[in-house]
Amino acid sequence: MLKAIQDFFRTRLRAAGPEGRHDDKALQLATAALLFEMVRADHEAGSDEREVVERSLRSTFDLDESETQALAALAEQEAEEAVSLYQFTALINRHFTPQDKVRVVEMLWRVAWADGRLHPYEEALVRKIADLIHVPHRDFIQAKHRVQGQQS
Repeated sequence: MLKAIQDFFRTRLRAAGPEGRHDDKALQLATAALLFEMVRADHEAGSDEREVVERSLRSTFDLDESETQALAALAEQEAEEAVSLYQFTALINRHFTPQDKVRVVEMLWRVAWADGRLHPYEEALVRKIADLIHVPHRDFIQAKHRVQGQQS
């Protein structure tokens, strides 16, 4: 995974710039991969869900269209090849603030609701990821309600 991340960012995205930029890009990839795990959770990957993933990545990480598409393509590949969520959640746990983690949970809820319904597998996956990144249950539920309110 590390080599793929390095190659991706070296060839497709902006130069690393200040110290720590590669960590930022790895966190973007980890977050995007979790979103693609959500797309696949109900075994019905639709264009609505992919659109929500790309829109979330673009706005959350302030990416342009080509950066968003490149990140999405790599993240989708990483999610398909991953054997567990740990490689993604471990990065998030080490580097994201509690508020950033809640934002990740909100993005997951947005993807889950993208097709207008919530599949039990999707809800279970959001709960699992929230637990793995140590988002308190209260924040998990509040994030769900915020996203549900936006769906109305």
